[in-house]
Amino acid sequence: MTTNPPKPTILLRAEERPSERRTPLTPEGAAEVEAAGIRVLVESSTTRVYPDEEYRAQGLEIVPARSWLDADPDVVVLGIKELPDEPAQLRHRHIYFGHAYKGQQGAAELLRRFVAGGGELLDLEYLVNSSGQRVVAFGYWAGFVGGALGALQLAGELTAPLVPMSLDELAGKLESAGTRLTGATAVVTGAFGRAGRGATDALVLAGVGVSRWDRDDTRDLDSDALVAHDLLVHCVHANVPQPPFLTEADRTRPGRRLRVLADVTADVPSDLNLLPVSNRLTSWSEPVRRIWDDPVPLDAIVIDNLPSLLPQQASQDFSSGLVPILPGLFTGDPVWGRAAATFHGAITGLELTAEV
Repeated sequence: MTTNPPKPTILLRAEERPSERRTPLTPEGAAEVEAAGIRVLVESSTTRVYPDEEYRAQGLEIVPARSWLDADPDVVVLGIKELPDEPAQLRHRHIYFGHAYKGQQGAAELLRRFVAGGGELLDLEYLVNSSGQRVVAFGYWAGFVGGALGALQLAGELTAPLVPMSLDELAGKLESAGTRLTGATAVVTGAFGRAGRGATDALVLAGVGVSRWDRDDTRDLDSDALVAHDLLVHCVHANVPQPPFLTEADRTRPGRRLRVLADVTADVPSDLNLLPVSNRLTSWSEPVRRIWDDPVPLDAIVIDNLPSLLPQQASQDFSSGLVPILPGLFTGDPVWGRAAATFHGAITGLELTAEV
């Protein structure tokens, strides 16, 4: 007598961070994955932009939050942001933004948890094609929200705490702020990538004049020209160390008008931070931090889940890119193989032990 092998299973976990409203799989996307022969379990969540009922209406099974902790080791756990601090040993394959490959705070400890449990991190940031280009990302909406928040702060109309909103609501705020931004200018670094395009679109809605800088402009960066703008929206995704874009020496640079820094990349805990004048994240409750007081005040916005302020648009966009490649997780698609290789490369050389 023969038995059928267990069905490949993905568990969509509930997010730990209260402000995280996004999901990597919309109800329709999850149903498409299940139709492709993969079982999809959905943890119940009161903060996810799509309520449980919408997943249930697609015929998907809803399970309690944190069910992944006791799930079979073959279950793949899919999320967006950080895992809880426990358990100390992670035994599943986890797909999420681990932020563990650039020397970020806590990165080594997280990787040790995977090694101790025999699990694996398939980081969403490192799902790339053979040319090294990301195949799925939240970048456009991260840039759009980053540019929008920067423009609102420049206009004196950014209020805290931040709350999720619709695209129409945010667009209305930008158009209103535009009446106070006549003559304002912004520079967007990494302007022709996903995030840079989003930032540019938001700034145009606010009526801000935009200088679009890409690699050629930042390779030999003109610091005088950079600080002559009112707003910097930083969208460069750095993989190797390079000279910083803004340093303490720029505080007193003649002609500095720069008053707001919106750091979409948010690599502040990393050695790859290209804006070392800013070294801490900000939050939804306190979105702005003063960096310099004089001779011109400089405020920084450094939020690491910007797209969650537009959770529906961001989730729909991301899910549409992820759904087609998820079946390849179980069939040896090179995209997933490259992500696994990145993880195993990251743990090589660490002083890892079975004890965490």
